[in-house]
Amino acid sequence: MATHQQVAASTQSRAGRRGLSIATREAIAAYLFILPSFLGFAVFLLVPMIMSAGLSLYDWELLRPPAFIGLDNYYDLARDPLFKTVLFNTAYYAFGLVPLNIVVSLGLALWLNTKLRGLTFYRLAFFLPVVTVTVAVSLIWKWMYEPRVGIINSALAMVGISGPNWLADPLWAMPALIILGLWKGFGYNMVLFLAGLQGIPATLYEAAMIDGANGWQRFWKITLPLLSPAMFLAVILTVISSFQIFDQAYIMTAGGPSNATNTIVLYIFQNGFQFFKMGYASAIAWALFAVIFSFTLIQMWLQRHWVQYE
Repeated sequence: MATHQQVAASTQSRAGRRGLSIATREAIAAYLFILPSFLGFAVFLLVPMIMSAGLSLYDWELLRPPAFIGLDNYYDLARDPLFKTVLFNTAYYAFGLVPLNIVVSLGLALWLNTKLRGLTFYRLAFFLPVVTVTVAVSLIWKWMYEPRVGIINSALAMVGISGPNWLADPLWAMPALIILGLWKGFGYNMVLFLAGLQGIPATLYEAAMIDGANGWQRFWKITLPLLSPAMFLAVILTVISSFQIFDQAYIMTAGGPSNATNTIVLYIFQNGFQFFKMGYASAIAWALFAVIFSFTLIQMWLQRHWVQYE
C-alpha cells in the first residue's frame, strides 16, 4: 500500500508533467479571487488618487482648459485664512468626538459584557444608529435641534433650562454636530470593545479576585491592558472618520453659521463643485491626506508605549 508521502509525490509529479505545480495553481486561484477587489480598488481609488495628485498642480475651472501652475495651489493654500479656519473646525470636531466616543462605547461594552437580561436587544439597539443613513439622520436631528419646537429644547425646558439656538449659534453649532456624531458612531467601537472583552480569559479575573483585587483594580490592571489593541484600532478608525466629516455639516448647517462648522471635506466640495476650482480642491484633498497620515504615524509611534499585545 502506497504511503501518504508517495501519493503526494505522485500527485505533484503528474501536476508537474501538466506544466503547473499545485502551489502555482493555488497561487493563480488566489489571485483570481482577489482580482475583482483589486480592480475596484484601482479604478475607484488608486487611479483617482493619482489623477488628483496631478490635478493639484493645475489651475482648472472646468470651463476652460487646465493650465499648469506647479505648486501654486499649495502656496495659496498655506496663505488661505479660510483653510486655517476649516482645519481648526475639523480638529475641534475630531478631538471633541474621539474621547467621548471611546468613553461611551467602552462603558456600554463593559455593561453589555455582563449577564444582562435582553442582551441581544440592547446590542441591536445600540448598533442600529451605525447602519442608518447619515442624510436621513441629519435631517431628523436638524428638526430635533430646532430652537422652538425641537424635542431637545423642549426636554430642556421641562427641567427649567432654556436651550440654545443650536445650529444658528457659532458657539453651539459644532457641539451639536459632535453630539450627533457620538450618537451615530459609538455602536461601532462598542462592538470592537465587546469582542475584545470576550477574548479576555475569565481565569485572570478569578485569580485577581482571589488575590483581593477590587473591581477598579481588575479593570485597570487586567481589562484595560488586554483591551488596548482594540482601543488602539478604535482610536485610529475614529480619528480618520472624524477628519472626513461631511454629510452632517453639509445638510444641517452648510458650513455655517459664519463658517463655524465648515470642515475640510466640505471645503473641498465647495471649491470643487461650487466654485469649480478643481485644482485647488485637489490640493486641499492632499492636505487632508497629509494631516490624517501624520496623525496615524503619531499614533503608531505612541502605541508602543501603551498598547500591549501579549
